[in-house]
Amino acid sequence: MQLHFSPSMRSITISSSSNGFVDLMKIKVAARHISYRTLFHTILILAFLLPFVFILTAVVTLEGVNKCSSFDCLGRRLGPKLLGRGDNSGQRLVKDFYKVLNQVSTEEIPDGLKLPESFSQLVSEMRNKKYSTKEFALIMKGMMERSEREIRESKFAELMNKHFAASSIPKGIHCLSLRLTDEYSSNAHARRQLPSPELLPMLSNNSYYHFIVSTDNILAASVVVTSAVQSFLKPEKIVFHVITDKKTYAGMHSWFALNPVSPAIVEVKGVHQFDWLTRENVPVLEAVENHNSIRNYYHGNHIAGANLSEITPRIFASKLQARSPKYISLLNHLRIYLPELFPNLDKVVFLDDDIVVQRDLSPLWEIDLGGKVNGAVETCKGDDEWVMSKRFRNYFNFSHPLIAKNLNPDECAWAYGMNIFDLRAWRRTNIRSTYHAWLKENLKSNLTMWKLGTLPPALIAFKGHVQAIDPHWHMLGLGYQNNTKIENVQKAAVIHYNGQSKPWLQIGFEHLRPFWSKYVSYSNEFISNCHILE
Repeated sequence: MQLHFSPSMRSITISSSSNGFVDLMKIKVAARHISYRTLFHTILILAFLLPFVFILTAVVTLEGVNKCSSFDCLGRRLGPKLLGRGDNSGQRLVKDFYKVLNQVSTEEIPDGLKLPESFSQLVSEMRNKKYSTKEFALIMKGMMERSEREIRESKFAELMNKHFAASSIPKGIHCLSLRLTDEYSSNAHARRQLPSPELLPMLSNNSYYHFIVSTDNILAASVVVTSAVQSFLKPEKIVFHVITDKKTYAGMHSWFALNPVSPAIVEVKGVHQFDWLTRENVPVLEAVENHNSIRNYYHGNHIAGANLSEITPRIFASKLQARSPKYISLLNHLRIYLPELFPNLDKVVFLDDDIVVQRDLSPLWEIDLGGKVNGAVETCKGDDEWVMSKRFRNYFNFSHPLIAKNLNPDECAWAYGMNIFDLRAWRRTNIRSTYHAWLKENLKSNLTMWKLGTLPPALIAFKGHVQAIDPHWHMLGLGYQNNTKIENVQKAAVIHYNGQSKPWLQIGFEHLRPFWSKYVSYSNEFISNCHILE
């Protein structure tokens, strides 16, 4: 569109070209004085109206009554309508088309209807065939349904692939474990006692800050410990109790023996070193690992029995995440036995292996839990509606009579992963027996009471024993929420990569990984030789 002013400023011409046609609008200005402001406003109004005039011209042309696209033609076509003398053919056309669409919306697509593969093919066929309005509507409906179906199938396939990627052990981390295990067998320094003999009394000294990490991921454990030590004001008062399984023990011990985090103290223990932690003393764990329904749940076909036409991708993703093999690992259930594992300790902070410590956590020991056992961040309120909207209804099947009878669907859930436990208060409760009892009930109900995992039975077992702490201590969702605000991550004391997109996996969110990877020693010979995250 162009504006042309006459030299005398007595006339203005607005011109525009479309599809080879040129439209002109000439405005003569009266001889009397007119202000520049009035002139400017007039030009703006006309410039605003002109595109709509061209759209109306296009509508007239598409109706097939006229082949022209000029203002003169537009006036002849629309003038009577604007004056109330039109035949309303355009309105009837729209009403008829809506009627056909409503009719087609309730009809099934004919089996023999051949759908174009692309929009360009549709346009080409429209030129060569004379479709009726109903035929055209059916074709469009069929194409849209096909596209929606393909998009859903692709989304579910993506979720499945992500689940397998999250459940597998990355080659680099597997390499790290093997190399460190080999080092343990050949290098006496890698087998040295942790901690050194003179520091052994500190392992049960309650004037120290005791952290517990239970994991078989050496790289993840190193980041948790390193980040905590670097963030503490008094790292010499930290004691880390790292618990791992038998297959990872040698490699985990080698790592912390060869890479000390002085002045902090680190103890590495294998589950097999706790004499009382046997299958006889923990019968529920034996059932969890060997129950046929559970084995099928984790090792069967994740698609079988799922009606993908009715289930939403979000629910499907949640079901897949609940099928992570970690939920049948003894290490994952180990936190319920903390009072027995550490009989001489009064208060500890339990950390998951997918967290990063960014602030001094010593004030956690000063929080008054009011006689409660578990200090945790509630997950039912917060700015992030996706992450901080979890209530009991999100974890339990309230159509089950036992769940409906004993629990409130609106009760606020809380977070596992960074919890301060008062072990003295815990020893005066029946939390562990309650946990076992509900696990057994879920097994009896064929896993229909909740999606298997450690949090649902813990929500029941710790009911009435949880003290809410300030949310800034524990920020969740970095493993499944890629819209996490960076400024919020920077402020949090502990950030938690709960979810499938762990920072050590290729599927981790790139903009959130640096908060974790800055604590990875890429210059370490074991890490560099295993090409971790390259």
